[in-house]
Amino acid sequence: MSIGQERDKAAATRARENVFAGIDIDRMSERREDRLWIEELEAAGDTRFLVLDSEGNAFVMADAEQPQWMSPTMRSERFGDIPATFLGLANGNAWFTLVVDEAQASLYISLCGARRMSLREAGLILPAFEAGLFAYAKGITHWQRQTRFCSQCGAPTLVVASGHRVQCTNPDGPHMHFPRTDAAIIVIVEHGDACLLGRQHGWPTGRYSTLAGFIEPGESLEDAVRREVREESGVEVLHATYHSSQPWPLPASLMVGFTATAKSRDIRLRDEELEDARWFTVDDIVQGMQAGTLAVPPPLSVSYRLIEHWLALRGVDLGSLV
Repeated sequence: MSIGQERDKAAATRARENVFAGIDIDRMSERREDRLWIEELEAAGDTRFLVLDSEGNAFVMADAEQPQWMSPTMRSERFGDIPATFLGLANGNAWFTLVVDEAQASLYISLCGARRMSLREAGLILPAFEAGLFAYAKGITHWQRQTRFCSQCGAPTLVVASGHRVQCTNPDGPHMHFPRTDAAIIVIVEHGDACLLGRQHGWPTGRYSTLAGFIEPGESLEDAVRREVREESGVEVLHATYHSSQPWPLPASLMVGFTATAKSRDIRLRDEELEDARWFTVDDIVQGMQAGTLAVPPPLSVSYRLIEHWLALRGVDLGSLV
């Protein structure tokens, strides 16, 4: 295996290990408009439905620790004919999600003793496959809620293609709308024996993280790394290398992780997005975390993985410090 192939394989492995990433599901996009086939799947005994509230939270029964995936019978008995969005086929099952309004959610909680669980909470406890499906479900249903009216003519829209397309109802020229994801970069910048971390206003005391920001029109991923780091910290980036990516439907992002090398350690906070930014050596991180004066993001985030990777290259296991 060549050096390039080894590098690509390592990046692919890292991406699959990120929370919400790497779910092995066949989305069957070519059959989303086959209504008869979808209806057969919805009625199949081994099909499962994840029910979400209007904010994208799942429901957990009182005697359980994880969100409930409902059978077709349970779904029909409790929520009737509420339209469901097809997610795909995996592990011999079809997987769907559906959204209930607040009145239905409150009634369900009252009658069944259920509680709500956010994606952030679920991502820390669910198996990788179910966490990824939850993220997928939250992302697609959020887009549906945000696309109730046509952005071109203002007419009401209709959800079609088993939840994966929205059609404008204007008879004079209906427009089609497809799911959108807001891409953002997130990067750990290094210079010699130190990495650059920053903190935002309002974060818990001692919390520092890698720098991040949304990609702007006409900008490559690498251009976004250079611009965001420069705008937030004043640090100039020489080059950036892809690390891994992570779906982040909170509410609708894809985080693209990078490692980067800085030209110097000169810091000048420019856009006031950060409260502070500083360079941390390995010893700074180890001693700070052991003393409780420094905290990094939880393992849910690719930011944690970037810091973990940077420390591992220097012989330190971040997991042992958390």
